[in-house]
Amino acid sequence: MWLMPGRMTIGLYNTYDKTKIREAHRRVLARAGPVASAFDCNLVTFGFPYDREMRTPKVIVDWISETTSIGESGKYLIELAEAGRFQVFDTPKKGFPPQFGEVILTTRKPAPGCIVKKETVADEIRNGQSVLLLFGLGPHGLPKGVFKVSKKHLDITDRGITMETCTAIGAIPAILSVLSKKLKY
Repeated sequence: MWLMPGRMTIGLYNTYDKTKIREAHRRVLARAGPVASAFDCNLVTFGFPYDREMRTPKVIVDWISETTSIGESGKYLIELAEAGRFQVFDTPKKGFPPQFGEVILTTRKPAPGCIVKKETVADEIRNGQSVLLLFGLGPHGLPKGVFKVSKKHLDITDRGITMETCTAIGAIPAILSVLSKKLKY
């Protein structure tokens, strides 16, 4: 299996167009690749409307590398795919694949009783727990139904501050990576 204990997975959940790949899909993938590589994360998509001929990670990353200068023209995304660390899934109907670890929703509005502190998540990663950091794409973030799937909701700011999606995708793995290494010592 390609996953290692204590690994973060960046999960991109499509709430944009459900029928056609848009510029927003392409850009978030191009931007998430270098972040995943930099912080030793896996990268997965959920519910992206890939064309039939574009259903494999290799085809997707080749297409992105031809259309972007981000991440050294998709170099990091290609490396993730070649290592088996970029995966593609349909929208989950009954929960998320268990191989990614515990689902942690990233949100500025965590549900009462579901709030988890970044230090707690970092400590779990350091102790070998794998986590799926789920990011909702689109103007409204994750759908309400997805909030019921996870018992842990992470507001990385601890203050309910809104972040643009790609900013959050960069900030959250970076902060958790630093904290999990800091907690080792």
